[in-house]
Amino acid sequence: MPSTSPLTMAARVDGFDWSATPLGPRDGWPVELTIAVRQMLDSSFPQAIVWGPRFTTIHNDAFLPILGNKPDALGRSFADIWAEVWPELAPIVDRAFAGTSTYIEDFPLTINRLGTMEQAWFTFCYSPLRLADGSIGGMLDTVVETTGKVRTQADLDLINQELAHRLKNTLALVQAIAGQTLRKVTERDLVQAFGDRIGALSTAHDVLLRQNWSDVSFTGIVSDNLAPHNTTGQISLNGPDLRLGSRTAMFLCLMLHELATNAVKYGALSRPEGRVQLSWTIDGDQFRLIWREQGGPPVAEPSNTGFGSRLIDRGFGSESKVTRDFAPGGLELVLTCPLSAMRD
Repeated sequence: MPSTSPLTMAARVDGFDWSATPLGPRDGWPVELTIAVRQMLDSSFPQAIVWGPRFTTIHNDAFLPILGNKPDALGRSFADIWAEVWPELAPIVDRAFAGTSTYIEDFPLTINRLGTMEQAWFTFCYSPLRLADGSIGGMLDTVVETTGKVRTQADLDLINQELAHRLKNTLALVQAIAGQTLRKVTERDLVQAFGDRIGALSTAHDVLLRQNWSDVSFTGIVSDNLAPHNTTGQISLNGPDLRLGSRTAMFLCLMLHELATNAVKYGALSRPEGRVQLSWTIDGDQFRLIWREQGGPPVAEPSNTGFGSRLIDRGFGSESKVTRDFAPGGLELVLTCPLSAMRD
């Protein structure tokens, strides 16, 4: 009987000749199997019961799309049904029959269910089914196909890679145009600062694109952005990792660039003996970051507030509070903000 029979699987299970299978007649089934089968048939989630050493299979209606046009699976060995991928599935089945559940997301399998081999992905759980005495009689396969999701994600990754490539080219073009347009400007420090900020913006976009513009690692961003300035180990980092939203990650990249650049030019990183301690803590819903410089030349609060200073003072947005102390021993910056605001 083909899998596309109009009868429900409950009706088919009731009318099936189980005496011709390793399970034997239904009236001889263990009560645990009978109850598990009824619960499985009542479920609207794709499920199959695999019972006994011969892996006899019973499945519900929702499992039919997983099978596709495979020959009728009811009462057959799970190993025969999935013969083309049995080398991959057998160890997972064995674990379930040994008492260990396995949950796997987006598991790739090359299967034949439409007459040709196809690549498909599944998220599933194989969990043991026990008898009253604690022994294992079979397993429950609960599964959902994720092929569409995986392929869509792959397409998005490809698009992001193309966007990253084009964005880097665009920012490089902006730098080149700025360099040509401003080549006669005598204040070369300003021109260099502009180019460096474009570079920092490019780095920030690279980080976000690698994460598909989803939440990113705070520690990862800090390490990546400060690595070019920490070749001699003058910067120490201390704090727990946390996940940031794309907007906060962008602000963090730009702020770290300004702080590190100033430290190299005027602060602790301008001397071999100088040190920068960057630490951050979480207390409830409050995030606190401290940038402390030591061992550099004496510092004083700048008389003019430039773009870089305004960028630093902005912190992570309107809910941030930034204070800077230009102590003789070195700059100390403290940023505080609600942790919840960093998810943006």
